[in-house]
Amino acid sequence: MPVSLVKKTIARNGFNMHRQDFHKLFKSPGPVVLPVIHVLDAEQTVRNLRVAMQAGAPGVLLINHDIAVEAFLPIIRSARATFPSAWIGVNFLAVTGKAAFPILGDLQRDGVAVDAYWADDACLNEMGPADIQPDAAEIRKARDASGWDGLYMGGTCFKKQREVAPEHYEVSARIAVSWMDVVTTSGIATGHAPELDKIETFRRGVGDAALALASGITPENAPAFAPLVDCFIVGTGISYEGDFHNLDPARLARLLAYTRRQGEVPSSAS
Repeated sequence: MPVSLVKKTIARNGFNMHRQDFHKLFKSPGPVVLPVIHVLDAEQTVRNLRVAMQAGAPGVLLINHDIAVEAFLPIIRSARATFPSAWIGVNFLAVTGKAAFPILGDLQRDGVAVDAYWADDACLNEMGPADIQPDAAEIRKARDASGWDGLYMGGTCFKKQREVAPEHYEVSARIAVSWMDVVTTSGIATGHAPELDKIETFRRGVGDAALALASGITPENAPAFAPLVDCFIVGTGISYEGDFHNLDPARLARLLAYTRRQGEVPSSAS
């Protein structure tokens, strides 16, 4: 999916994307499943990308958990060359958009399309006014200057970042809507689902903006979160047991089958 489609579907109230537009972008009535590939090398990345594509996943996210950004970049180039039309986003671990967007702009000018950037930390301050967020403003400035036109998924009250008290979740979510395309939150750690009330609070805060959940989703617990979120960013929950780096086709298929059923109209009883 060309990244240029993003600009056609984002409602520019700040930068937020309406949840209906997000689902239309992926042609998915239920939560959009974006498998996470924890990158080791080019071969492992392409192999797992192929698993995701063959299962019918609408896209993937690549993350450099185990390697430096410099080693990650040629792997991104390899993945794009192998799958020229796939929807591929990335996460540079612990790198905010301020540093990431110039890199993504350079890749785009080199013909390497990256469809989304998922940042662990959108650098918001829940104690400040929604329209006065100096760190987030610097990220927006970097995004605009980069020329990159992909989707920005910003971590808000996110795992392993500055802790935010639960009573501030709703205001954090409300602030985030103005500073990113897809508000993205998580549980306390990789593989740990959040408390359901956190996601209920986030939904109140974001209103009709797109909301992604980025930890702890499995085929078994997806029904609890599906009514509240628009995107499942999922790695551990669809990987082989005890294997952080390889997607399990069967577990991925079960999750995708569930989310596809969310758009089905029940048949009338005879």
